[in-house]
Amino acid sequence: MKKFNIRFTKKELFLWLFSIITIIISFVLFSRDGIITLVASLIGVTAIIINAKGNPVGQLLIIIFSILYGIISFKCRYYGEMLTYLGMTAPMAVIALISWLRNPYGDGNEVKVNHIRKKEFLYILVISVILTTIFYFILDFFNTANLIISTFSVMTSFVAAYLTFRRSAYFSLAYALNDIVLVVLWGLACLNDTSYVSVTVCFMMFLFNDIYGFISWNRMEKRQNKQKITS
Repeated sequence: MKKFNIRFTKKELFLWLFSIITIIISFVLFSRDGIITLVASLIGVTAIIINAKGNPVGQLLIIIFSILYGIISFKCRYYGEMLTYLGMTAPMAVIALISWLRNPYGDGNEVKVNHIRKKEFLYILVISVILTTIFYFILDFFNTANLIISTFSVMTSFVAAYLTFRRSAYFSLAYALNDIVLVVLWGLACLNDTSYVSVTVCFMMFLFNDIYGFISWNRMEKRQNKQKITS
């Protein structure tokens, strides 16, 4: 943490504190689960705001969040979420962490933003469609709740995880789309159990932070390109 010094602007600090306070309030009011839901939510939202800075520490926190979220998903019979985060997001976060550490920019507090060609986006689309189709039958076999939405979550999660590894500014946009899917998914769970309101609120906060992350990475990319041209 000393090596990867994280410096928040006032706006970023406000967004982080607002997210933290909102999540805690929703947990106190609605959640009847153990402390694991709250801990996972706080770690997740902190990881996102750090990722928005392009700091590798964020990927380390994503690994921890993925494990905790997988446990929560298992309890709710969202096997698609469990398999996605434990079998894909967590391992991809490990790979992304290595990639970010190997591609520092400046003093190492920030990763070097990568530009992806249009042809690679086509490859991502083809692979994600194939992967999603396979997961549909796997999740159907396990009688996964809200099958279609859970399957679509797998697709958005894969695209987001891949773009994170490739250091593309669009990874935050993909995660924002995944957040919308998860808000719907956990919102449906709230119809049967209001304790999941806290999880739904958590992903709403994730959505706001991921949108900011996309804006932040676009600024980073422009700044890095400008400095590259100047040098």
